Amino acid sequence: MSERGTARRYARRQVVAGAAAAGAGAVLAGPAGPAGPARAAATDGGGGVSADTGTGVFGGPLTVRPSDRRYADLARGANRRWTGTPDAVHLTGSAGQVLAAVQEAVDSGRKPAVRSGGHCYEDFVTSDDVRVVIDTSFLDRVGYDAGRRAFFVEPGARLGDVYRALYKGWGVTVPGGTCPTVGAGGHIVGGGYGALSRLHGLVVDHLYGVEAVVVGADGAARKVFATREEDDPLRELLWAHTGAGGGSLGVVTRYWMRSPGAGGTDPAGLLPRPPSELLVSTVSWPWEGMTEAAFCTILRNYGRWCERNAAPGSPYASLFSQLKPAHRSAGSFSMTTQIDASVPGAAGLLDAFLADVGRGAGIAHRVDDRRTIPWLHATTCWPGFTAPDTTLRFKAKSAYMRTGFPEDQLKAFHRHLTRDDFSGPASLVMISAYGGRVNAVGAAETAVPQRDSVMKLHYVTFWRDAAEDARHLAWIREFYQDVYAASGGVPRPGDVTDGCFVNYADADLNEARWNGSGVPWHELYFKGNYRRLQAAKARWDPGDVFRHAQSVRLPGRA
Repeated sequence: MSERGTARRYARRQVVAGAAAAGAGAVLAGPAGPAGPARAAATDGGGGVSADTGTGVFGGPLTVRPSDRRYADLARGANRRWTGTPDAVHLTGSAGQVLAAVQEAVDSGRKPAVRSGGHCYEDFVTSDDVRVVIDTSFLDRVGYDAGRRAFFVEPGARLGDVYRALYKGWGVTVPGGTCPTVGAGGHIVGGGYGALSRLHGLVVDHLYGVEAVVVGADGAARKVFATREEDDPLRELLWAHTGAGGGSLGVVTRYWMRSPGAGGTDPAGLLPRPPSELLVSTVSWPWEGMTEAAFCTILRNYGRWCERNAAPGSPYASLFSQLKPAHRSAGSFSMTTQIDASVPGAAGLLDAFLADVGRGAGIAHRVDDRRTIPWLHATTCWPGFTAPDTTLRFKAKSAYMRTGFPEDQLKAFHRHLTRDDFSGPASLVMISAYGGRVNAVGAAETAVPQRDSVMKLHYVTFWRDAAEDARHLAWIREFYQDVYAASGGVPRPGDVTDGCFVNYADADLNEARWNGSGVPWHELYFKGNYRRLQAAKARWDPGDVFRHAQSVRLPGRA
């Protein structure tokens, strides 16, 4: 989002007087409003009650229908492969408006889908059976709730705005993603990670509570509040929001964030404090003169480094890096890195890391960028980790690695990234250094079970023209299947790989022609946690109101 866009967002709100100076009670305020239809309820009867957060910026709900000139924009998200045909898009600015929109969809028998930032990789919000889209992009406040001793983040808040609000107001942050335009709504519930995760874990490791609109067996929409407190009767609902992905249980209208074990009443001590400054680096290697042996050496070295430095106590815990081997048509491929500049010997640690990755390759890297910059600027503005143009079509896949790369995988990477029958300068694999504090949490403590991985892979290809769909889809599918040929064409959980990341949604995992592993898509995402997620689904969405191709299924349903 542009600085001008951010300014507009903040201009239309007010901060409660004196809150910033006091360090408590800060709210980006909105007026109180109606509770919605008579059938809607405020609690599920289990004690999870939350006050309405008002009618939001509109003073009432705003609905856009196909005849409206805004419809073309609101019927699609970031992936231009998908355009929906909903009967209505409800723009909501409060929990009360979300409640009303959900109830209206249920009463009319029309399937709803929810959207925050619009970055869904597949057609889960735009499929033909979705008749109502509940857009929460204006439900975007960030602040501090003194009564709950926790920060709140609404689902429509973009990550860049979340980081700005938390850091400028209190000097804290959450270890979220590196794309500042992604909405918090889907990012958090999918178990989001980012450049500070090796140091502070996943975003959901700091999730204290959720307010959500769910639909009971009686067809009534209810707004409930669940926390991670041991005696909270709705605690399982909170747990289910620590990695189940969006669109499975209801509509989150607010998240509350507080780190486990954080004590006291000073908000500045309740979430991680990011580094004041980062030493950032971008280096690249040319494809010209790059032999298969040299390429494989670089990837092999990177994987082995990640293995050696995946423990929470590693001296490299504050170093996050992405190696991004791109198709040869790009001319070169790069590696971006950041490290806490205040760590003793940070520059030497970075130099040693770069030397380890390139050792024995016989081809030197080029330094494209190296400087020390303030953390907030690096996180919201530096182009090293931010996403490309979001007016593109794309397809993506993912994998967790528990070890470095086996030789057959290295050769498959080289084979497909150098194919002469395909050209795609924006076709690559982003290989993130993982582990650290992520691996200090048990596999069942959150819905994210991959807690001993050393790398996370994001395969992606971008293109503009719909006529190129088949070519790009074929390339990435063949590439992925070849890399994981030894485990049925997908990263089956085992000694080397450990499944897939739900926020990089990949509907191919549902189909036997692309997934020959015998392991269903939900086991690739959730492993042994899936049965527990199904139990949560049965309790809070027994009518399967919220569903898509990869939503959690009710028990007994395929």
